[in-house]
Amino acid sequence: MDESQNWFLMKHDDGSLFGPISLDQLYLWATEAQISPLDKVSTDGKNWMKAPMIPELEMDYLVEVGENQYYGPTTVGAVKEFVRMGEITADTVITNCRDGAAQMVKDLPMLRDEEPVRTSIRLSLQQRIRELEETLADEQKAREDAEQRCERLEARLAELEPQSSY
Repeated sequence: MDESQNWFLMKHDDGSLFGPISLDQLYLWATEAQISPLDKVSTDGKNWMKAPMIPELEMDYLVEVGENQYYGPTTVGAVKEFVRMGEITADTVITNCRDGAAQMVKDLPMLRDEEPVRTSIRLSLQQRIRELEETLADEQKAREDAEQRCERLEARLAELEPQSSY
């Protein structure tokens, strides 16, 4: 592929568009687990294909997330992220879509050293949602207080205005 060619990324979940970007940037996003198997890419913004269809993105791995349930194809980086966040275990089966080889995470050299995190991504997100809700409640309270102060000042100004017209 032409390395200088511009690419566009369309996120499956909300249709948001990114680009133009380089193939290197697209590859980096893929390896950082920022591109899902359902996201689409294009070089012209008109003709779209699913990201795993671009061999240069190396979205070659299918993750068995449950009995007869799979995620992918995705990158080694995404698989590492699943391991790191505790979403999959060392006994999870990963299939290389290029050669059909199926192995457990613990048997893959590029994944052997990954240490799972104690909390899952869901718990982290729930904590972040609680923090944002608390911040929102604080902001709403501050807004209400400001509106009350404004009303008091407007009332006081209305009291003073007739006196200044003399």
